[in-house]
Amino acid sequence: MYAEKFLPQVIAWRRDIHAHPELSQHEERTAGLVAGVLEGLGLEVTRNVGGFGVVGLLRGNASATPPSLWDTSPCAGEASTAGLSPVKTVALRADMDALPLNEETGLDFASETPGVMHACGHDTHTAMLLGTACALSGMRDKIRGNVKFIFQPAEELNPTGGAPGMIRDGVLESPNVDGIFALHVWPLYETGKIAIRSGSCMAASDRVYLTVHGKTAHGSRPDQGNDAIVAAAHVITGLQAIISRSVSPLDSAVLTIGTIHGGYRYNVIPDTVKLEGTVRTLNPSVQDMMPGLISRTATGIAEALGCSCDVEYVKGYPPLVNDAGMAGIAREAVRKACGDGAVIVADEPDLAAEDFAFFARERPAFMAWLGCTPAGVNVNDAPKLHNTKFCPDEGCFRYGIDYLVQSAIDFLR
Repeated sequence: MYAEKFLPQVIAWRRDIHAHPELSQHEERTAGLVAGVLEGLGLEVTRNVGGFGVVGLLRGNASATPPSLWDTSPCAGEASTAGLSPVKTVALRADMDALPLNEETGLDFASETPGVMHACGHDTHTAMLLGTACALSGMRDKIRGNVKFIFQPAEELNPTGGAPGMIRDGVLESPNVDGIFALHVWPLYETGKIAIRSGSCMAASDRVYLTVHGKTAHGSRPDQGNDAIVAAAHVITGLQAIISRSVSPLDSAVLTIGTIHGGYRYNVIPDTVKLEGTVRTLNPSVQDMMPGLISRTATGIAEALGCSCDVEYVKGYPPLVNDAGMAGIAREAVRKACGDGAVIVADEPDLAAEDFAFFARERPAFMAWLGCTPAGVNVNDAPKLHNTKFCPDEGCFRYGIDYLVQSAIDFLR
């Protein structure tokens, strides 16, 4: 539909970006490529927004609706804007950063940077949004309103993320953004499908750091010390009771301890054990109560075993909530641009996190999940996001571009 003529170039951009991945806050090369393409399209381009962020502004040339012929109010002939509907601005967002992983895809265009890989599909998001900019820039005479293309750095930089920096630098202003769309490649769906969900879509992602302090002793005389390892083990077990007994069964929450560091010799009881974990929640009120519950549980258990526990809780990305009105626009856009069979209504949210949630707190927003597992491959067997073998099907690009273009057009109508 809209994407067809640009697909070879979009694939070339994607492969170039994939071969040269850049970590969060280091997206200089990618940002330069993006800015060059947008400038070549004649857009108003701003660089270094919130770091290496790039913004391209397309101003539509379609004329405004004239005042009604039967408007006979005294001011009808005095104000040129009488009877005109306001000009709106829609934003489309893609992220650009990669992950600190060693690629194992075997692709001809695999990462040329050791230890860095586009394992979350941000290379595809960037390329598809560039293709969307190509399509919409060729339609500017039919567009009434503005389209703002937001290329964001540091999405993977939890807990700070890259969206807040762009927001602080005014990405949603001048002109004011009225609504914002995004997509994410999603290997749980096959190519040709786009999943839509209104309301809670993705989780808040917080960090928790716990340090258990005990008293060292020889391994043969545990009675002379306070075993920080034993206390830490009980703390880990006890924390799971928060999810099962302090969070409503109707709310989703996850508390995972991902690292344990303690001890320095097999026969010595250590005095310190450090734990680090992640907390995922969908309900903001549940997110707010987690620091207190974790602190009370961890310190109480540690003290009962003669130890103490320091707790540091760092809030990260908020829950991503898709606006209901934007979801309606997105669903109809998928149907029109990709066909009735492309639409999937997602029954459940996902406890992965996305810093697009920061944009969604500021403006009506919607993120769709773009199927990217090729035909013939079971979605359960396809490598998932943040996997060293993750490789989204390039056949999904046309669906992603057509969806974004149609969403922008329909929103501005």
